[in-house]
Amino acid sequence: MRWRGNFIRTHLERDLPQSGLRAPTETLRLFWTMLCHRQGSLFNAAELARSLGISVPSVTRYADTLVDLMLVRRLQPYFTNVGKRLIKTLKLFVRDSGIVHSLLNLGSLHDLLGHPAAGATWEGLAMENLIGAAPRGTDAYFYRTRSGAEIDLLLLLPGEEPWAVEIKRTRSPGVPKGFRIATADVMATRSFIVYPGTETCPLSHGVVATPLPELMKQLIRWG
Repeated sequence: MRWRGNFIRTHLERDLPQSGLRAPTETLRLFWTMLCHRQGSLFNAAELARSLGISVPSVTRYADTLVDLMLVRRLQPYFTNVGKRLIKTLKLFVRDSGIVHSLLNLGSLHDLLGHPAAGATWEGLAMENLIGAAPRGTDAYFYRTRSGAEIDLLLLLPGEEPWAVEIKRTRSPGVPKGFRIATADVMATRSFIVYPGTETCPLSHGVVATPLPELMKQLIRWG
């Protein structure tokens, strides 16, 4: 936690200003922290601007800078002609889970598991590792319709092969109806639910429950 605190302070006091982002240090820290609280949520610049008392263009500029410095990932929605109303707003993820924990002052596993952000933190951790393990040329998206069909992470592997991934922090994963519908929408060739367990097991509708390290190995071998 001490090392992470120094890392965050260095970015706020030196790296972000050197990148051209001129803003009060405390405002930048609060913005970064608010992104941690909203980990994986749809990006709402107007809401963040109201909370911080700054303009929408300023919020967009802050976000763009954190993305450029590889501190935040911008996850784009996947568009496909399925005749459905799709969510077209992007998501933002703070890329390093340790930084998320530090900014949220979560110094222990007990603190983390008792915090509302625990599930979103697990989702961000899994997503970053899966994208990192995917072969070169893979594009990453999420997919969501306004009726509730959703894929947390859609990996479009080279050759336009779609792998659909649902990320759940549960020891007993099932197949949500919305995920099943979404995988059919995008014609996913493989579908997974990543969970914090140790066993790989088949579920219904061709979905496989798999631990995070196992799916990472599959992506590495694919490449």
